[in-house]
Amino acid sequence: MAARHILVTGGRGQLASALRAAPGLPVRVVGRPDFDFDRPDTIAGVLRAAEPWLVVNAAAYTAVDGAEKDAAAAWRANCDGPAELARLCAGAGIPLIHISTDYVFDGTKGAPYVETDTVAPQCVYGASKLAGEKAVLAACRRALVLRTSWVYAPAGKNFVLTMLNLGRTRNRLTVVADQKGCPTAAGDLAAAILAMAGRVGEAGWTDAYAGVFHAAGTGWTTWHGLATAVFNEAERHGAPVPQVDPIATADWPTPARRPADSRLDCGKLAAVWGVALPEWRASLRRTVAEICKTSFAPSAGEAGAT
Repeated sequence: MAARHILVTGGRGQLASALRAAPGLPVRVVGRPDFDFDRPDTIAGVLRAAEPWLVVNAAAYTAVDGAEKDAAAAWRANCDGPAELARLCAGAGIPLIHISTDYVFDGTKGAPYVETDTVAPQCVYGASKLAGEKAVLAACRRALVLRTSWVYAPAGKNFVLTMLNLGRTRNRLTVVADQKGCPTAAGDLAAAILAMAGRVGEAGWTDAYAGVFHAAGTGWTTWHGLATAVFNEAERHGAPVPQVDPIATADWPTPARRPADSRLDCGKLAAVWGVALPEWRASLRRTVAEICKTSFAPSAGEAGAT
């Protein structure tokens, strides 16, 4: 088994890229056009050619607001495609780790969500992801769903990079301060997934591994709190630091309705898998440092300036 690969879908996405870069188990990443949920015939072909011993599905339609305008595309990528992938994995006896989202909840609980809490998505994106969860678990008994939240990385499209890029051109920003969640570094999530895969590879699959698990950074904040933390870290590296003012969700209307409090309780992941993701501030510190090292590094002539 050591010579065989884990197949990761998602192409150049944040999690797929983090899994590709992570040390440890051999990983093969696939994406468009070779693997495309909009072209269901590609799924079986890639799976057959790769002959993986485990699959991680990190492919998804993640444009939350865009899904409100193109629900059909969101459902194909977040439900129909994963359902077909799960069916094929079941037929081949391959375990499947499917990535989902905190947006399956409505955000009204007032405390971190556990896996058995009532789901009630408030937007097309959340509804399509929830449908995908159910379809995957129904199709493949060796499947597990990992719900995560507020994922960011040194590259790609994410809140942390957006803030740093906006800080280059604006002296003042307004950021929503009444939505709570758990920031998650893609690298941390990748490490958790590979640790889980390692256990499966060494000891085999057990029924306790199936079902839904929450996997997010330890601790929580608001979008405003995250933005403030981003710039506090960036300031250490000489990056521009704008003023960040808090606003209410009502003052920043968006096509998709987002949960006000989607914090995730990850206790089940620790209990069953022995895995816990790091505290979010420590991971953010490393990520911002990596971004600033490449994006905001001083030129040679400025290095010795006082």
